[in-house]
Amino acid sequence: MDILTPASADTLFEAVNNQSAQMETLANQSLSAGIDKYIKKDYKGAVVAFKAAFGMSPYSDYSVDAAKYLAMSHLKLGETNNAIQAYKQAIQLHPDDDTLQAALGKLYFSEGRTGEAITAFENAVRVYEDGNNRFSLGQAYMKAGRNEDAANQFRKVIELNQGSGNGYFGLGQALAAQKKYPQAIEQFEQAVRKDKNFWDAYAEMGYTYADAGNLDKAKEIHEFLKEKDKSLASTLNEYINKMTQPKILFAWADSTFAFYMPPKTQVSELSNYMANANASQSFTMVFQFNKTMDRESVENPLNWSISRAASGGPGMDYNFGLEIPDTEARISPYPTEIYYDEKHLNALVRFTVNQNAEGNATIDPSHLQFTFKGLDDDGNTMHPKYDQYMGFSGSV
Repeated sequence: MDILTPASADTLFEAVNNQSAQMETLANQSLSAGIDKYIKKDYKGAVVAFKAAFGMSPYSDYSVDAAKYLAMSHLKLGETNNAIQAYKQAIQLHPDDDTLQAALGKLYFSEGRTGEAITAFENAVRVYEDGNNRFSLGQAYMKAGRNEDAANQFRKVIELNQGSGNGYFGLGQALAAQKKYPQAIEQFEQAVRKDKNFWDAYAEMGYTYADAGNLDKAKEIHEFLKEKDKSLASTLNEYINKMTQPKILFAWADSTFAFYMPPKTQVSELSNYMANANASQSFTMVFQFNKTMDRESVENPLNWSISRAASGGPGMDYNFGLEIPDTEARISPYPTEIYYDEKHLNALVRFTVNQNAEGNATIDPSHLQFTFKGLDDDGNTMHPKYDQYMGFSGSV
């Protein structure tokens, strides 16, 4: 059996080191070539170069960078599974590199694979506990509905990064998800104290005010953000509109029913045809809404009612609160037909007025009350102060 002498062993060790150094040099060159191809959007060529860099020196620092770029190149080519495999292969060789675990977690998170993202972020935290890893884990917990676990992670972020607003921002999100709105707003306020340019924290505060029903404060933040970040302001405005309860704003003058006429109006004054005994005629009211409504809800006659006003306020009652004569016309309590115009956000409501057998029926058009109890397109119920309309007072 041949036995290495100390001299020959040293020679072999030096040769191995030289070979390793040469491979690292080649790996670095291949990594640089791959980055050039990536910048030039030659992603297929980049994949070849990054694979070569990884294979030449798999245990070097170059291989970590090569694996990350390799994954990014696969993603550019729409090859998500290959990107995941690139990260997994690198993690097997570099289990103590938290950046690989975190990158894999972010990829899983973006793909909606929340459980796998949580596992990757938990591994990243075990390898290296820093604010970024904790923050990412908190976001994944929140995505999974584990809001209290998320809050605990964000509290640890605050401990680790006391000068940053990120932990307060995340904690505010977790508390808002638990509908603890006042506490959430406190955290967002703390975040912007740490960083006055933390526009995302302002936006989240706006969402939270809207969720809490304080739309005026949400609108204040929207106005503020319009000068700071137009994109965030636009998104917040859409959310405020989504949360805003629908209202009946007014009735259009081209309604065929004369809703402005006073008590004791002769039904025959509504149209010549109504001068005939036992006559029956359809009239329309056109109501303007403040936002897009649910068509099925608006066009359901059972969501509407037509009645004589009895609010109790001064001058608000039908016939001004005086005794209603026997000659008063009969009105069906429900419309016969409704058409919703989505383009113009209005509803044409058709209903029937009946003349009596003597032809002398009276009516109080200005105190005929139209009520709608349906939904808007976002599923919101009507604003309780603007779900009724009558000619005397408008929307009530």
